[in-house]
Amino acid sequence: MRICICGGGNLGHVVAGFLAAHTDGEVSLLTRRPERWQRQLAISTPEGATLLGRLSTISSNPAEIVPQADIVLLCLPGFSIREALQLISPYLSPQTAVGSIVSSTGFFFEAFKILPPQTPLFGFQRVPFISRIKEYGHSACLMGYKPSLHIAIEQTTRKEALRATMQQLFCVPVQLLKSYYEVSLTNSNPLLHPARLYTLWSDWHEGVTYPEETLFYEQWTDEASALLIQMDEEFQQLLCVLPVTKGSIPTILDYYESTDAPSLTRKLRSIQAFKGIKAPMKPCTGGFEPDFSSRYFTEDFPYGLQIIQHQAREHHVATPVIDSVLSWGLEHT
Repeated sequence: MRICICGGGNLGHVVAGFLAAHTDGEVSLLTRRPERWQRQLAISTPEGATLLGRLSTISSNPAEIVPQADIVLLCLPGFSIREALQLISPYLSPQTAVGSIVSSTGFFFEAFKILPPQTPLFGFQRVPFISRIKEYGHSACLMGYKPSLHIAIEQTTRKEALRATMQQLFCVPVQLLKSYYEVSLTNSNPLLHPARLYTLWSDWHEGVTYPEETLFYEQWTDEASALLIQMDEEFQQLLCVLPVTKGSIPTILDYYESTDAPSLTRKLRSIQAFKGIKAPMKPCTGGFEPDFSSRYFTEDFPYGLQIIQHQAREHHVATPVIDSVLSWGLEHT
């Protein structure tokens, strides 16, 4: 098995190191900054262990890695997906499967347009790890696991074989979903992050500063929970008109085992893997202010929430709450 990881961000570090430590095959990395990487990656785990994975090739040239790959896995933000697919497309073998660790930022929609129609495609519904870089190109922290994963596979008759391969690689049960819509549309980050950001800063204006950085989850509010629930209700209405299996994308309340806004707030504040995560802010004269260049803004609004809105409009589903939050977010990106 030869696996090519595209991308050197938080997920790229952890996924590359985890797979390299757990597979007998070869794991290579396609990155714009190969000179900053070393071959051996050290990945710390929540249990206090350290996984050591050795990369076989590190390059910025797709011609050196992609033609030999059995699997190409994109670990990239939404704004990089199209460019990456265009970059690797000329070098793909017909049997090479191309997938994305994050599917809710437009992967399938772009792949259908850019890649050859016989290319097997796959994408995860939610990321397998909560990841943070420790030292770029050298080490990272695997801060949390998912107990199981869900995946969509298109353009191949060998779906079961590819599902089984992902299950073996990530060392957790992997369930095959019915449709690529079930991974392309999600109420995770594209709803979760904008709901919190809107309730934090919808009334912010130039000159307003804050004395300290806000904790994104540990200081989560009932107001954010209520808005998130409203956005999710509109999202669920969209799912009702799409070819998705009922329950394949659970409601926010079901997913977080909550019943109302206060219980959802308590749940989000209590999740261990979310501890210490700060809202996107930057220093300024007098304290801190929102950092609108953060991926919370540059990804979750134009490459998350806007995709949901586009599908809703295409299928004539009204989303007034989502529209308001998205309009505010796009003003700042």
